[in-house]
Amino acid sequence: MADGWGWIREGLLALGLIGLLVAALWVTTGSLPPMVVVESSSMMHANEGEVGAIDPGDLVLVMSTDRRTNVITYAEAAEEGNQFSGWSKHGDFGDVIIYSKNGGSDTPVIHRAMLEAVANATLSPTDRERSLCPTGASWDPVSIDATGEVGTCVLTWDAPGTDQWNVEQINWTFESYKTCPSNPHGLMVQGWDPGHAGLLTLGDHNRCDVDQGQAAYPLANGLTDENGRPVEAVRADWLVGVAGAEIPWLGTVKLAASSNAAQVTTHSWQMLGLSAVVLLLGTYALERATQRLMSGSPEVAQATLEESIKGRKSVEADGGEIVDSGDGDSELGGGSEADDSEE
Repeated sequence: MADGWGWIREGLLALGLIGLLVAALWVTTGSLPPMVVVESSSMMHANEGEVGAIDPGDLVLVMSTDRRTNVITYAEAAEEGNQFSGWSKHGDFGDVIIYSKNGGSDTPVIHRAMLEAVANATLSPTDRERSLCPTGASWDPVSIDATGEVGTCVLTWDAPGTDQWNVEQINWTFESYKTCPSNPHGLMVQGWDPGHAGLLTLGDHNRCDVDQGQAAYPLANGLTDENGRPVEAVRADWLVGVAGAEIPWLGTVKLAASSNAAQVTTHSWQMLGLSAVVLLLGTYALERATQRLMSGSPEVAQATLEESIKGRKSVEADGGEIVDSGDGDSELGGGSEADDSEE
C-alpha cells in the first residue's frame, strides 16, 4: 500500500510541476497555450534544420500581441537608418508571426512578416452597415475612419521601411532577399492593393512564394484558407501572436503521431533521442549527487544513528538479551531460562 501511495505522490508531484511550468510560460508570454509545435518545413534554412531557425518538430513560444504590440517587418529591419534597422529573429530580418488564415479556424501559420500596408488617405463609407465605399476606395474593417469609428474606405497606402508612401498600389523589391530562384533581383511585390491594412507574409523556405499569392506578385501561388479562398493581408485581429524563443526538437513527439511526421528531418529525430538520453543521465547524476550530499549532513547522520540504535534494541529483545526498558529495571527476554531452585 505504501508503494502505491508513493507512485501516486510522485505522479501528483509531476503534474504539479507541469502545471507550474505552464503557468510560468503563460505569465511570460501572455498566451494560452503558450507555445506551438511547428508542423511544416516552410521556415527551414538548412536541409537538415539548424538551431536558431524554425524547423519541423520545434516548439516556439507564442508572445501575445498584448505583450508585443508592434510587429517589426523585414522591410523595416532591412532599411538603413530605420529605427528597427538590423532587427532579426529566427535567422533573418524582422519578426516571425503566428496567424489564422483569413481569421478562420484552420491550423495557424507561422511565417515571417515581410511588409506592412498602412492606410493613408481615407474616406468615410457611404453605407457603413453594408461596408459600401465611394468609387476608387476599398473597405478596410480595421483601420480608423476620420469619424473615429473602426472601419474606413482606403484610397492610398503606406509601406513602412520602403519608399512607398501615399500610393494606390504597392510596388517594391526586397533587393537583400536572395532566395528567389526565378527572380535574380530578389523578392518583388507588384501592383498590390491589400484591400485592408495588414501584413505581407512569407515562409523562409518558400522561395519567394508569398502567402498572399498573385494579389501581391503574379508568379506567386500563395496560400488558401479552409474555404479555398486566397489568403489576404494579415489583419491585426487575425494575429495569434509573435514567435518568441525556440525550443528545438521537443515537439517531434507530437508530430510522430500525426500525418506530418514525414516533415521531421533525420537530424531532428537523432537530436531528440540524444536529448532524452542526456536528460535521463542528468537526472540520475543529480539524484546520486543529492543523495551523497544529504548523507553527509548532520541531520541525516543523527537520524541514521537513531535508527541503528532502535534496530539493535529490537534485535536484542527478540534474542532474549537483557535490554534497557527505559525505567531503570531489567527484564528477561522470552527465550531466557530463570533459576527457580531453592537452597
